[in-house]
Amino acid sequence: NMQVIMEIATRIVVDDKIRFGKPVIKKTRVPADLVLSKLAWGATYGEVMEEYDLTERTYWLCLIMLQTPNNQWRY
Repeated sequence: NMQVIMEIATRIVVDDKIRFGKPVIKKTRVPADLVLSKLAWGATYGEVMEEYDLTERTYWLCLIMLQTPNNQWRY
């Protein structure tokens, strides 16, 4: 089977072999939507960045990607 990997934003990738093809932070198995979930459950911006070793740019890319209408980031 051929592995499909797409970079849908800087540091956000979709790999059919990681997390069932959900967008993840590149070189990790951290789902991009987990960033938003953590915030929804009360984590602070700094806590999320520290816990997952995110840069500010990656953090915001996760949030922007998740707000894309109709999930247009999907392949």
